[in-house]
Amino acid sequence: MSPNDKTAAKLRPIPRFIFASRWLQFPLYIGLIAAQAVYVYHFWVELMHLIEAAFGYGPLLKDAPDGKLTETAIMLVVLGLIDVVMISNLLIMVIVGGYETFVSRMDLEHHPDQPEWLSHVNASVLKVKLATAIIGISSIHLLKTFINAQHYDEKTLIAQTVIHITFLLSAVAIAYTDYIMEKSITLARGHQH
Repeated sequence: MSPNDKTAAKLRPIPRFIFASRWLQFPLYIGLIAAQAVYVYHFWVELMHLIEAAFGYGPLLKDAPDGKLTETAIMLVVLGLIDVVMISNLLIMVIVGGYETFVSRMDLEHHPDQPEWLSHVNASVLKVKLATAIIGISSIHLLKTFINAQHYDEKTLIAQTVIHITFLLSAVAIAYTDYIMEKSITLARGHQH
């Protein structure tokens, strides 16, 4: 009997039941994988529209002046594609990091494709990485808005900027709080030895 089997055998029924409840998150991660598939489909649809427009036809050209794709239109589509990729990266971080942190170990330590960030992931690291990813996504949205600013009123531009700054300040606060907590833990361990 391995040490892990002994630990599992020692758990009383109620703690064992509560610990097993973490598997209720499994369908949530399957749902996020389905959402990832939707984003992959959306990415390819948008990319095909861009390629069609480059050859002079397709839905992107219906509102284009003189039936030609402008540099601004290309930039907006490409930023949309980057946005999809960044959201997809966020989904991967949540799916893999969340499963590894909250449900079960994936035992990827010796796998050649193990993401670098997964080796030191915990709830705290995951929070900071997610906050950083959300800032990246917000930056893309804000850039798209400013490139296309003539289609937005001043109130919308200000609101999106304030929301982006709020994301930035929140991420800094999360990172600083985690830094202070980690420093406190390190000091407490130093005093114990």
